Amino acid sequence: MIRDTTPALPIPGPKDLALHDLPRDIATHDAHMASVPGMNLIEVGGHGATPLPLPITVGAWNLERCLFPEASARQMADCDVLLVSEMDYGMARTGQRNTTRDMAEALGTGYAYAAEFLELGLGSPVEREFCTDEFNARGYHGNGLMAKTALQSPFAVRLWGKRQWFSDAEQPRLGERIALGATIQTEAGPIMMISTHLESACGPDHREAQVAGLLEVIDREFPGLPCLIGGDLNTGNHNDGDWRAEGLFDAARAADFTAHGGPEDQPTTRPSLITRWPERAMKLDWFLTRGLRLGETGIRPSLDETGRPLSDHDAIVTTVLELLPAARGD
Repeated sequence: MIRDTTPALPIPGPKDLALHDLPRDIATHDAHMASVPGMNLIEVGGHGATPLPLPITVGAWNLERCLFPEASARQMADCDVLLVSEMDYGMARTGQRNTTRDMAEALGTGYAYAAEFLELGLGSPVEREFCTDEFNARGYHGNGLMAKTALQSPFAVRLWGKRQWFSDAEQPRLGERIALGATIQTEAGPIMMISTHLESACGPDHREAQVAGLLEVIDREFPGLPCLIGGDLNTGNHNDGDWRAEGLFDAARAADFTAHGGPEDQPTTRPSLITRWPERAMKLDWFLTRGLRLGETGIRPSLDETGRPLSDHDAIVTTVLELLPAARGD
């Protein structure tokens, strides 16, 4: 588990990026990742200390690199807590920006950020069309968490995986999928908020193992704390788009978590400036909650005021109405 924080993730050095001659196996990958400072820290910034009154609005959004931080912030300005994924930090395709920090500044919130991957390349051919440079200033890509109150005791957990992106020809990366969490205080008590992003290039068993591992960490490290997990769970990927066949929902139910994804027949993906011709519309994005009573979960189109797509995912938004008595310790 990653717990150390910093005001700015360090710029990777030549040794950090010297991956091309390394053997492509998990042990070598993990040994090298352990030596890269930016892959073992959480960046934190912003401010906020007052406990939030209930109800609170929570959004989760895969922002597909986050080409437009300010416009994306306007889209979610009503959220008290925002869980984001696929956020670039020092990537040429997004103008070398720290997209999570810039969104948080536009929203006036605090934030935390952890790198899922250190990317060695500039991205896909389509992404290279957006590049402002021929290099990445940092090359981080990961998850963010923003809130209108303090993010207490932030942590990150690398999820179970096979390190397949380490050997990818088009998008070589160091790292593994991640969950980023922190405790927020409400007037009714604390809630654990977790932003996660499960693997896309795999089948359902892989994602089920990732969820099961994350829930084990939650039960071990934060027993009894009400919890909301939100993000792109990639349900149905490499499974003909059938989200109902995902075993991760069974794993969640076995741990007393409930899934919330909005209308079951409404997908959460769309064509975007990067994903121009998707094979199908899919339902990938979910909240998993325990110890909380929620209002209705909705799906918010990821289109700005001009109709421009901000991502290939729509956002999901819900309301936390109440901490349940058992979760409060009553």
